[in-house]
Amino acid sequence: MKKRSKRYKKIINSIKDKKIESVEKIIETVKINSNTKFSESVDLSFKINLKKIKAAENTLRTIIELPNGNGKKIKVAVLCDENKINDAKKSGAELFGSDDLIKKIVDGNINFDRIICTPSMMPKMAKLGKILGPKGLMPNPKLGTVSDNILDAVSRIKNKIVEVKNDKDGNVGISIGRKNFDTKKILENLKSVFQNLKKDKSVIFNSENIKNVYLSSTMSPSLKINFKDI
Repeated sequence: MKKRSKRYKKIINSIKDKKIESVEKIIETVKINSNTKFSESVDLSFKINLKKIKAAENTLRTIIELPNGNGKKIKVAVLCDENKINDAKKSGAELFGSDDLIKKIVDGNINFDRIICTPSMMPKMAKLGKILGPKGLMPNPKLGTVSDNILDAVSRIKNKIVEVKNDKDGNVGISIGRKNFDTKKILENLKSVFQNLKKDKSVIFNSENIKNVYLSSTMSPSLKINFKDI
């Protein structure tokens, strides 16, 4: 059994048997409980009841644009033609290149969190499938990582977009802010996640399949949110 710190136990005792009515109050409580010295992330988590969904429909993988971003630093690589290298430089991407970047990846130098690829370079990505595929890094138009507009794609990946996907057991975790975010901004991000998933993934994301939704910070206990309150 995992040993809990005195700080963690103190937080548990402070919220035990305490009924928190509104989602806004839950966010405020999570922020208060996030009392470590570093900027903890505020995370939304839930579990999909995969047994209730047809096998062909039980994979959740999409992107959502958070109105306030989540404060997480994303290291981006851009694979593009030589004539777009200047755009890649201006975009703020940490890595960029053409055939030289492909060689680095083949050699095992994968020090980035996302890779954006221009459509013209996608045929060359075939040789990278076995390397990037298992890491979930293959560019995909549906995930905003295949684009000719490098400046916009990098900006969205770094500042707005979060990827949402479930693991084999149906668990989903999404960072929706940091403890230093205003409560209003975290609430706006939370509502954006719910609204987008209810609209675009209604077969999976509904009150029948999602029984428990929790909000927590990196180093603190989670608080339960009622699905129907969002």
